[in-house]
Amino acid sequence: MMTTTDRSRLLNLLAWLSPAFPTGAFAYSHGLEWAVEARDIVDGETLCHWLTDVLANGSGRSDAILLRHAHRAAADPVALRDIIALATACAPARERRDEALNQGRAFQLAVAPWSATSLPEDAPYSVVLGAAAGERSIPEDDTAVAYLQAFATNLVSAAVRLVPLGQTAGLRVLAALEPVILSTADETKSAALDDVGGCAFRSDLAAMRHETQYTRLFRS
Repeated sequence: MMTTTDRSRLLNLLAWLSPAFPTGAFAYSHGLEWAVEARDIVDGETLCHWLTDVLANGSGRSDAILLRHAHRAAADPVALRDIIALATACAPARERRDEALNQGRAFQLAVAPWSATSLPEDAPYSVVLGAAAGERSIPEDDTAVAYLQAFATNLVSAAVRLVPLGQTAGLRVLAALEPVILSTADETKSAALDDVGGCAFRSDLAAMRHETQYTRLFRS
């Protein structure tokens, strides 16, 4: 997939999707904490399988679709409200919904120096990012790839702490996920909003069961 980001737009993506950008992503494991306790994830190989499913068949894919449509609707408040409503309704669990909305609120506040996009306070992160990138004319494909990479990086970082994995093992997983990230970004390019959804059921169950987990380090 070819991209055309110029250097100023690349700087935007690097800043917005840096681990240092204050969205609070480090506080969320996206259900990984329960998956580790349930022994679904015990090493780098099982983590890679889990994240491959999440990216290609679960929330990663759905978020990329929502991001792309928000990017295209950046100048259309009515369309953006409809996308926000769909994205919020599709959350399979309370913690998953809170994860998306809390990061969306934090991103809206933090991105203000770059973006004048005005969205409802309760807007999911992927939608807010897509709209901000669309307003700044950051190429849609670049934004989708960068989002999925940041999403995977955050979950690998959580797993390094939870399993625990060594840093080198975590980086091997991240490297192995690159083809999945690129193929998911490419596959969602022509997806309609009706295509939002997935079949990463174990990940959705993990998000539900994390709510009642006795000991928790993460908010999801």
